[in-house]
Amino acid sequence: MHAVTAAPSDLEIVGTSLADRAYVAIRDQLIMLEIRPGEPIDDDELARSLGVGRTPVREALKRLEGDRLVVTYPRRGTFATGMDITDLAHISEIRVQLEPLAARRAAGHAARHVRDELDQLAVRIEELDVSRAERDELMRWDLAVHRSIYRAAGNPHLEDVLVRYDNLATRIFCLFLDRLPTVDQHVGEHVGLLRAIAAGDADRAEDLARGHVVGFERTIRAVL
Repeated sequence: MHAVTAAPSDLEIVGTSLADRAYVAIRDQLIMLEIRPGEPIDDDELARSLGVGRTPVREALKRLEGDRLVVTYPRRGTFATGMDITDLAHISEIRVQLEPLAARRAAGHAARHVRDELDQLAVRIEELDVSRAERDELMRWDLAVHRSIYRAAGNPHLEDVLVRYDNLATRIFCLFLDRLPTVDQHVGEHVGLLRAIAAGDADRAEDLARGHVVGFERTIRAVL
């Protein structure tokens, strides 16, 4: 296997405004637990670290509150949202219905060049040397695959919902990352899913996507 040193960059369409950039940067810190659950958010410090003013940061935090990644309390301030086991059940309940739908739509409706890109993404994951890849890097690959499938599904409303819940699911995954022995296998499962979509096999893509979500929840519960 050849070592792949970097996961694909974020595939979401990001605007050019400072608030858009702040949103993506802070969101990624929250997802990857660089800002821990329950931790207070210092907008002044974030503005300094991102090299932007307080206004873009505050606009970003308002959007992140809608994503359920931060919560604001009157007279107390803004905090990264906490997590508990009920979050896993609620998020999985939604994803197990919508992830298979996105996979089926991508296999049945995506243009040929889009499915070719998904096939190439499968090749890159196969070439990934999981024994050398950092675990947070594997999680970035996981995010990139899901984003690619959501976009390929061709339904922007479905994409928006799935991005939101995949962010929350990834945050839970990162919380238990050091206790999970099979992160590489979880990421490797994407190869078959991407290939099924690339081949236009909607039934198989749907089944694999459902199994992936069910397996995710089962893996997390096994270490609780």
